[in-house]
Amino acid sequence: MISLRLRMFLLLLAATCVIWVSGFAWIHHSTTAKMDHVLDARLAEAARMVSSLISDQRIDVEHAVSMATQPNPADGYSRQLSCQIWRLDGARIAGSADAPQLQLAQDDGFGTNVVDGTAWRVYSIVNAERGVRVMVGDSIALRNGLISDVTRGLILPSLAILPILAGLIWLGLSQGLRPLHRLAGDLSARNADDLRPLNRPLPPELSPIRSAMNDLFIRVEEARERERTFTAFAAHELKTPLAGLKTQSQIALRGNDAQRARALAQIEQSVARSDRLVRQLLDMMAVDARQAGTDCAALSAIVQDCVDATAMLATDMEVTVEVGDIPAIRQDRLLLGAALRNLLENAVHASPKGGTVTINAGPHWIEVEDTGTGINPDDRARITERFYRGSHPKPGGSGLGLSIANAAMERLGGRLTLRPAKGGGERAILDWGQPAARR
Repeated sequence: MISLRLRMFLLLLAATCVIWVSGFAWIHHSTTAKMDHVLDARLAEAARMVSSLISDQRIDVEHAVSMATQPNPADGYSRQLSCQIWRLDGARIAGSADAPQLQLAQDDGFGTNVVDGTAWRVYSIVNAERGVRVMVGDSIALRNGLISDVTRGLILPSLAILPILAGLIWLGLSQGLRPLHRLAGDLSARNADDLRPLNRPLPPELSPIRSAMNDLFIRVEEARERERTFTAFAAHELKTPLAGLKTQSQIALRGNDAQRARALAQIEQSVARSDRLVRQLLDMMAVDARQAGTDCAALSAIVQDCVDATAMLATDMEVTVEVGDIPAIRQDRLLLGAALRNLLENAVHASPKGGTVTINAGPHWIEVEDTGTGINPDDRARITERFYRGSHPKPGGSGLGLSIANAAMERLGGRLTLRPAKGGGERAILDWGQPAARR
């Protein structure tokens, strides 16, 4: 891909060339107009001079014509005017050496005529006192050559300056992009663990880049902190049940029947706890990597999958799960399924024996309500943080269920709302903001 410096250089050079060509056109037009005006004034002045000279009768006609059309060696162009004097009855009286034999003009004033295949710019004046017409003309070819020479004298220096201007543009761009190179150098000099904000002063145009980079550093640092916390927590949480499994398995191998039965029961609890923790860790990783809308299913099927997944837990806890009417809509299977399954598990764990968990749904929401003690008011502000178990944690909890549900709803563009239920317990609402697609 073309470099930014070269791209800007080509754009500025193209703009400069456009301005230069426009300036050339304007100079040519202006010079042509002014030169035509000056040369026309010279024609008129020469014609009036000849008419005046022959009116005074102090010199003859041939001498007057010679004086008006004498070349000016100082102009460097070796050119002269052509002059004719004709009687009003159509007889030629006199003419300059380079004047054509045919009459240059028929009318008074300025005119452009073609005589003997040559275009002429002519000024004609009638001397009524002597009964003659005086005509002074310029060859259009000679006039155009003069204008071209003048224009060329103005344009050639500009052409010589153009390469210098291009070099100055390139140098200016190099200096202008120097802060960007310094920023790149600062980033290149950092190691992978250095996520400090960039503090080097930058031009206003580069400040948004610095702000975006600093925001990225913050997000990367937060992600790394979550990863470290995740690793440390997973290791700690898995270590406890694994140690319990080892201890209880040794008891089961060496104890009597009663001790063996208690050890096997403890082993079963440890396995269940480890299984739930691993599933929640996998849910958390899947939600973090998931993009919404890639795998949709009927909401009723998602709800039924979650109910089936928690059926054994509900049976063991002696909790009844009731499902209300589910609208015929479709939603993301993984994200909504992960959120609903973790809410349902939390609700079952929070409900007392003989309690009830109710699931209801609408066009853009689904709620889970339990009959437990609800969330402690002091814990509500942090209850969706990862690995936060609250001030009075229950055995077997990991502090991941609500955080997974909250993260999944953020991926769906919705939100998780927790509020006390009427008559006790907690009401968790998954709201994705707008009606989902009909099935």
